[in-house]
Amino acid sequence: MNEAGEAARAFREVLAPLTAILDNPPVDPGDATEPYEGTPDAAGTATGRVQDALRTAATAERESRNDVSRLVDVAVRHASQAKFETMTNVSRRAIVALDRDQLAARAAEFATQLEQRLATLTTDLDTAGQHRKLIVDRLAALVVGALKTLRTASRLSKLPAGLGEWEGKEFLRIRFPEPDPTLLAARVGEVIDDMSTAASTRTSAGSAPKRDGMTLLLRSIEAAVPKGFTVDILKPDAVLRDERVPIENMNEVFSGGQELTAAIVLYCTMAALRANERGQMRTRHSGVLFLDNPIGKASAEYLLELQQGVAAALGVQLVYTTGLSDDRALAAFPLWVRMRNDADLRAGLKHIRVAEIVRRQLPDPFTEAEANPDDIAPGTITATRVFRRPT
Repeated sequence: MNEAGEAARAFREVLAPLTAILDNPPVDPGDATEPYEGTPDAAGTATGRVQDALRTAATAERESRNDVSRLVDVAVRHASQAKFETMTNVSRRAIVALDRDQLAARAAEFATQLEQRLATLTTDLDTAGQHRKLIVDRLAALVVGALKTLRTASRLSKLPAGLGEWEGKEFLRIRFPEPDPTLLAARVGEVIDDMSTAASTRTSAGSAPKRDGMTLLLRSIEAAVPKGFTVDILKPDAVLRDERVPIENMNEVFSGGQELTAAIVLYCTMAALRANERGQMRTRHSGVLFLDNPIGKASAEYLLELQQGVAAALGVQLVYTTGLSDDRALAAFPLWVRMRNDADLRAGLKHIRVAEIVRRQLPDPFTEAEANPDDIAPGTITATRVFRRPT
């Protein structure tokens, strides 16, 4: 009996530390349990190992709780950012509104929902990336084409022979550094991204910024040539010196006649450029330009010769209208047609007609026998020119 009592006391001493650290009460001795066959010393050693394991588990539990609490705070702070306020996602609203313990308990549920949403967004982003690449490639090709058009405009503005120092010179000169092909797509992509971001951000008035195709192309060209463009033109003067003026200084440097002549030459260049793009340069017809009394400003002979010489070289038909009767100024034109205004009092319309009083004073048309053009009397209408645009 003494040995049994001593053993019981020894086992109670072994059980006491476990009872102190266990949250659950010890097992009732009356329950059916397997007897421990070891010695009290072996039980004490096993108890020490259990105590160490319990302390390690308790430490791990505290660290896990701290980690969960920290991660919950991170998730709530992330979901509460201002940039997500416009989102209507159910998971986001729940993450922000739920209690921390409830949020931790439902973490697996939210993780599953967000993983499904992530898969959907990844697919959408991949599709958007493919579309973006197509847009960038197409826009980069348009930028290359536009820069080629600028080079063609300079080439087509070469002046014809018989203009002194200007002969063979480019009236319009556009210079720019060639864009790096390896960086072109990246720069165009930045423009698209910036415009997309700006379009998603409404102004205070509630309207989106302008994003039409021409604006997008111009911004892409500007991004492709970050150093900019240099555009200058020749200054028309009496001796036709090779003197160039930046196009932005035309109003300050040119006289009224010089400015008008430069505008006519630039128009002829643009018309020839359009005809070239349409494949019509071989027909040498770039269109007709009607001018409303330009002789009032540009009556100098050298200006009129320059206008007509460039227009003839680029295939543009110039039609001048003027009420001027100065024969010296009009002598530069091969064909005159005197016109007058007729008012229809009943319809309230006005019609321009060949002045009948002038027509009666013209000589009769020449006969077939007058084969020599020099024999044709001055002022005789010899032909009518008709141009039919190809269908």
